[in-house]
Amino acid sequence: MDAEDIAYLGATELVDAYARRSLSPVEVTRTVLARIDALDPLLNAFVRVDHEGALRDARASEARWMRGEPAGSLDGVPTSVKDLILARGWPTLRGSRTVDPDQPWDVDAPSTARLREAGAVLLGKTATPEFGWRGSTDSPLSGITRNPWNTAMTPGGSSGGAVAAVAAGLGALATGTDGGGSVRIPAAFTGTVGLKAHFGRVPAWPLSPMGSVAHIGPQVRNVRDAALMLDVLAQPDARDWTALPPPTGSWLAALEGDAARAGTVPCAGADLRGLKIAYSPRLGYVPWLDPEIETAVAAAAEVFRRLGATVEPVDPGIPDSAGIFAVHWFSSARNLLHRLPPGQLALLDPGLRESIEFAARYTLDDFLDAQKARGELAIRMQAFHARWDLLLTPATAVQPFEAGRVMPEVPSGVTPINGTDWTWWTPYSFPFNLTQQPALVMGCGFSTAGLPLALQLVAPNHREDLCLRAALAYEQVTPWGAMRPPL
Repeated sequence: MDAEDIAYLGATELVDAYARRSLSPVEVTRTVLARIDALDPLLNAFVRVDHEGALRDARASEARWMRGEPAGSLDGVPTSVKDLILARGWPTLRGSRTVDPDQPWDVDAPSTARLREAGAVLLGKTATPEFGWRGSTDSPLSGITRNPWNTAMTPGGSSGGAVAAVAAGLGALATGTDGGGSVRIPAAFTGTVGLKAHFGRVPAWPLSPMGSVAHIGPQVRNVRDAALMLDVLAQPDARDWTALPPPTGSWLAALEGDAARAGTVPCAGADLRGLKIAYSPRLGYVPWLDPEIETAVAAAAEVFRRLGATVEPVDPGIPDSAGIFAVHWFSSARNLLHRLPPGQLALLDPGLRESIEFAARYTLDDFLDAQKARGELAIRMQAFHARWDLLLTPATAVQPFEAGRVMPEVPSGVTPINGTDWTWWTPYSFPFNLTQQPALVMGCGFSTAGLPLALQLVAPNHREDLCLRAALAYEQVTPWGAMRPPL
């Protein structure tokens, strides 16, 4: 097996290889670190790579495997942490020159702590736009992050560094955050798998300043790894008062048909018989959708039908929620940052500064009205899912666009809220942050320009298993997930 093949092994494959002693954690970690050294100057996926720490983790993992005592289900798997998430010993600068790096960094966020406990080899921190504010990844602190499929293009955001790393074989797993699509948009732009778990499924601390629209989830290359990583990340942490009860079973075991280990997670493997999927290419109101994306998702709907699911074109009957989301998100961004001294405000990304100024127009009445409308939206989606197991949509309205931009060129018939509005091209992601439902994005083809195209599966509250079940079935009969960027 050559170095590239090793670098593209998934987490479940690596753990199996360690158990059989056909590969060692040290060998794999050295291979991945060498690949980071070679490719990251081109991609700018990482803001920090800890060679010494990663090799120390790998040596400890190798010793455990030699004793037959792995620490957990990710022991020895190279993994990165988004630079919005605390990791002990590394500064968490959030893509901003306003964060002082000279302070104690001695605490792990819950997700980082769970990764360490499971034995993951932590490689470093991945790039984010400043405070995760936009759907493309560049910041005043770390510059522009690029898409492995075409380095002139953005990998999306705000978890753009995480997905650029995963797509390029610079680690099998990465953590992402999603306050309006930030796990799913970059997964779509890189042809990887991004799972926005139900709100509270993955404990968080400190809680996001974006409030109860902000989720944490896996950024991976295949569906089984998404389930495996969710098994690890969804463990309890007393610091998150919004967290869901801990799971009493395994999403990966449910996918594998192992009812004994699946516990209370519904165990159906990848069998889609009896599953009801509503296919909605425009949600009833999206004004513009890239024709190649629309064609690819329509073809994916046919694949799900052939796999045994009932698939029908149905709109969920929800209103356009861009205005509701804007009040929540932009108000939260303003509350986080508008008190900065003038000198620090001047250091912010100009687009973020514009968003903060724009949000000054919102009143308390606006915010409370938006909360009420948000509740009504969530109730409508609950009623919809009483009839439909899953909602199938495109992942984004646009293909990957030029790196360094907040948005692509605005097509005719679309009117952005303001000059930095990214909601018009992400109409399929933020509604389900408002409702807090699980949603998974994965590749479903490539454009004529060779760029990834992607679908989204939205599940009822707390039913990540339905997303994973349908996604695995699709992955097993399509070639997209096995394709590698031409680096």
